Amino acid sequence: MNQIISPVAAPKIGFVSLGCPKALTDSELILTQLRAEGYDTSKTFAGADLVIVNTCGFIDDAVRESLDTIGEALAKNGKVIVTGCLGAKGGATSSAAGSLVREMHPSVLAVTGPHATQEVMDAVHLHVPKPHDPFIDLVPASLSKIGVKLTPKHYAYLKISEGCNHRCTFCIIPSMRGDLVSRPIGDVLNEARALFESGVKELLVISQDTSAYGVDVKYRTGFWDGKPIKTRMFDLVAALGELAKAHGAWVRLHYVYPYPHVDEVLPLMAEGLILPYLDVPLQHAHPDVLKRMKRPANGEKNMERILRWRETCPDIVIRSTFIAGFPGETEAEFQYLLDFMAEARIDRAGCFAYSPVEGATANALDGALPTEVRDERRARFMAVAEQVSIDKLRSRVGATMQVLIDSAPGLGRKGGVGRTYADAPEIDGTVRLLPPQKASKVLKVGEFTKAKIVATEGHDLVGMSV
Repeated sequence: MNQIISPVAAPKIGFVSLGCPKALTDSELILTQLRAEGYDTSKTFAGADLVIVNTCGFIDDAVRESLDTIGEALAKNGKVIVTGCLGAKGGATSSAAGSLVREMHPSVLAVTGPHATQEVMDAVHLHVPKPHDPFIDLVPASLSKIGVKLTPKHYAYLKISEGCNHRCTFCIIPSMRGDLVSRPIGDVLNEARALFESGVKELLVISQDTSAYGVDVKYRTGFWDGKPIKTRMFDLVAALGELAKAHGAWVRLHYVYPYPHVDEVLPLMAEGLILPYLDVPLQHAHPDVLKRMKRPANGEKNMERILRWRETCPDIVIRSTFIAGFPGETEAEFQYLLDFMAEARIDRAGCFAYSPVEGATANALDGALPTEVRDERRARFMAVAEQVSIDKLRSRVGATMQVLIDSAPGLGRKGGVGRTYADAPEIDGTVRLLPPQKASKVLKVGEFTKAKIVATEGHDLVGMSV
């Protein structure tokens, strides 16, 4: 009589991903490797054999959230591996990487820094060895090229480099993620093509400094599809645009510093090859504040560049982030920032009240401002920024725009939610789509629809599919 052997149950790994899209792509790499080796994932801490927490350590609130999440995972599971930016930080008693986490949570099994897939897997193997099972030891064919994704099927982040060469005084990212390391351009384009072929309709290009792509390798010539191509932002973006065009998809650029060579990509936007959208972290406008921040550009040139971008591509939408209340910021310098915001008319702007980050050199600058002053300036900035945004949105009313559908219960019979080219997922606005007037009209997630904008709702638009 033949004995039937039941497959060995795969160990389950719980996973939490905190922080920015760059951390999210690290999480996707780890999850892909877990799946490739036969591990399952658990939706709860208690139901897992082990929990991995990918942390953020950029600002105090992010540190607290990461430490709280680690504590919750330890309380509900007991076996926790920590990775990510917080794992690179030193603590009060030691400057060694990982010591902050171990001081607060000494029972964690292992601590690694960011982009450390192999170190995380080594720790997983040590504490939850995987059983060999040929039935589960392979990644499904559908995932072999693109890996596990934590985003919806119709959009994905594409990380083109890791680390940063700048030493901005408010930032500790280089100490956690290192200097700039550009991915080989052939690898980036192969991943992009696989994502488009899998059905992705929006590719969001990310890094610490997208416009510095290739600087570390002196823009060396790589190869893709047997043809030479330079490891350079313009060449990469042009190739991505051609790939997207073949699949009827979007390419959106994030974390773009306003270097002069960024001007080269504006004609690609005007031609419709990539979205006329730039996420540019300006942080401030006054030259003296930018100098104290050690930012790689100054306010006057930024204004000139923005005006030139709008001349080349009138439809361009600019998103940016700013810091109010930086050490030494005078009232006059802050007013300069408000005037810049009103003149530059940044479409989507976020603002943080300056918060000291442990390890940042800005902490040693003279002129620290009281918390109430920082908060008050942030509120004043946002009042200006929100009025600019509202005015911009009102100008859309009456226009017909292409909308990528993110949500459409019941094929959109009762409407849905989508985004125009002006809106990146999760950080910008949305379009609330009204129920279609035609009974035959359906809305499907991950597809495009044309919508006439009929109204505004705060930071969002209201549209009717046409």
